[in-house]
Order: sequence, then structure tokens, then C-alpha cells
Amino acid sequence: MAAKKSVGVLKEAELKGKRVFVRVDLNVPLDDNLKITDDTRVRAAVPTIKYLMGHGARVILASHLGRPKGVTPKYSLKPLVPRLSELLGVEVKMANDCIGVEVEKLVAEIPEGGVLLLENVRFYKEEEKNDPEFAKKLAALADVYVNDAFGTAHRAHASTEGVAKYLKPSVAGFLMQKELDYLVGAVTKPKRPFAAIVGGSKVSTKIGVMESLLAKVDLLFLGGGMIFTFYKAQGHSVGSSLVEEDKLELATSLLEKAKSRGVKILLPTDVVIADKFAADANSKVVPASAIPDGWMGLDIGPDSIKTFSEALDATQTIIWNGPMGVFEFDKFAVGTEAVAKKLAELSGKGVTTIIGGGDSVAAVEKVGLADKMSHISTGGGASLELLEGKTLPGVLALDDA
Repeated sequence: MAAKKSVGVLKEAELKGKRVFVRVDLNVPLDDNLKITDDTRVRAAVPTIKYLMGHGARVILASHLGRPKGVTPKYSLKPLVPRLSELLGVEVKMANDCIGVEVEKLVAEIPEGGVLLLENVRFYKEEEKNDPEFAKKLAALADVYVNDAFGTAHRAHASTEGVAKYLKPSVAGFLMQKELDYLVGAVTKPKRPFAAIVGGSKVSTKIGVMESLLAKVDLLFLGGGMIFTFYKAQGHSVGSSLVEEDKLELATSLLEKAKSRGVKILLPTDVVIADKFAADANSKVVPASAIPDGWMGLDIGPDSIKTFSEALDATQTIIWNGPMGVFEFDKFAVGTEAVAKKLAELSGKGVTTIIGGGDSVAAVEKVGLADKMSHISTGGGASLELLEGKTLPGVLALDDA
């Protein structure tokens, strides 16, 4: 993917008084009282919005929330207005729709440096269909397009891809830029030794990432539920641990591919097993090759943690995607938390540490180490696809630098 134009190259002359349509990712979790439970994505959107406000732009924010079928009040973006206003230091106005006469009137009233939030773009099914007429209506509201919604950049939707066809310039926001710099940069020009830690419950969801990373990394660490498919493929007994029977041959071929490429694969040598899938299960540590019947592996063991930590000490770049165990249960979060702490420590020594989206982000936040990492990706699916070497439609649509 060619480097893209960044919002930072647009100066006062190109922004003052201009209507700027900013696609942000405000898809945050809300509780039953519609209170935000995690405002990470809202905070991540602030630098781009403040830059535009500071240059006298009239800012129009667009986002989706959840997966509504038509207009669904519980997926309204209204609950985000107080937090956005607080973070931006201005009173953010809210529209009851994202297109139409009412919205056009509100857009005309935005003062320079002011902000208007549009209602959930996914209230229209045309958004996800990337309908050109709908994209034209969104584009008609503005003069300039900024895409800062990395989390949906892997989707060709009207507000992430369609509008870019009708607005020039179309540029990447600061968050989008940072994601691309780290995720694309790390994979194409890493400081070596370069390691990837891949976890999660299933091999099937991580095949693309593992195959893509095998061509680039020096070391590959495996954890999470997917390891049992690898163990079984090697002839070990795995008790009642999670196994994808139809992926055994694939596991074997991935190990062979690594060998032929000179990539060192580290599989956990010991595991924490449990007698049931529950927070209060009885547990014990056993060698990876000796899981008894009726027991399931739910975390990597102390010996593996030690081996992994020592091997990571020698690396310069690390990408982590997917937890080492069932970290939702404190008893089986030890491996995941140990990896998070190790990465935080290495970050402090100048190692580039990238948390590549999904559950690993939640794990790092749970341990309170998010601010210690070089980069935490805000996109789940988007980061995975980028690490798999795919191009993202929401990025391709932007102007080249």
C-alpha cells in the first residue's frame, strides 16, 4: 500500500472555514444505562478533531455504533455527546440524522472550530452496502474528507470508502496514520530479531496471520487454546482441551513451513489444566505432552512463561495478537499477564512493542500497562487483515502522499 496523505499536511489555508467530514470510530461499549464503559476510542479520536478545530475547520463527525437494523434508539450516538464535549472543550452539537435537510441546516450553522456529531450512519442499510447515492449525500455535507476510523478501515462502507470518491482532499487522520506506520512499518521494515506472539482460542481465525508472519518473523510464540491443535497434531494427548480436528494437517504444515524458513517456533512446554471451564475450577500444572483425560488446558504454565520471557529478551520488535489463556478468569490469566508485563518492561528498554488488536488489548488494559507499549491497535479485524498482508479499502480510497 502506498503511503497516504495525512491530515497533518493540511494547513490553515486549506482548513479555515471549510466543512470537514471526519469518519471516526466511536463504537464504544455502553452499559444498560447507556453510560460509556470504556472511552478508549473516543480519546483516540481527539488529536485529529482538535487539530482541525485549531485550524478553524467546521468539523462534522460521523461514526457507527453496534450493528443496528434500521433506526435503533439503543444504538444512538447521543450518549457520547457529554464525553466528547468534555474531551474537546467545546459544546458538541448533535444531529438526529446523518443526511437530509435538517442535517444540512445544522452543518450551515457550525462555527469555525465548532463540532457537529451526526447520528449513527448504520441506521441506513445503504451505509454497509456502500451505496453511491448515500455516499454522495454524506459527501454533499462537506468540502474535505478525513478518515480516522482505523477500526472499520477493512470495510468498504459508504462513510469509510464511498465518500472519498466525492471529496478532495481525502486524507488519513492521525490515528489512522499511526496505525499504518506501526502495523505496516513493523511488518515491512522491522528492527530484528522480530518476534510475533500469537494466541487466542482457534487456529482457524489466526491462519492468515500466522502464514503471513512466518514469511517475516525470526521467532513465533504460540499460546491460547489453539496450541492444543498443534499438540494433537504432534501426537500428544490433550484431554478435553479445545481442538480443531479439521485443522490438524494445517498445524503440521505450519510447523514444517516454519522449519524450512528458519523461523523458531516456541510452543508452551507446560500448561495449567482445569477439571472444568469455570473460574473456580480445580487446576494443576502438567507438561504439555501429558494432559490427562477429562482435563482441559486453560493457560500456559510457569516453565513456558520463563522460556518465553528469556527468548523475548533477545528481540527488538514484537507484535502480540491473542491471549495466552482464558484471561477472563483470574486463575487462568497468569500467562497473559506475564507476557503483558514482559512487553511493558522491554518497551522501557527501547524494544518496539505492538499490541495488534482484539483481546490482547483488553488484556493489556486489564493489567494497566496500556500506556507502556509502543503502540496499541484500536482495530480488531482491521489489524488482523493488515498483519495478514491484505489491503484495506478505507485506506486505499485516500489520496496518496
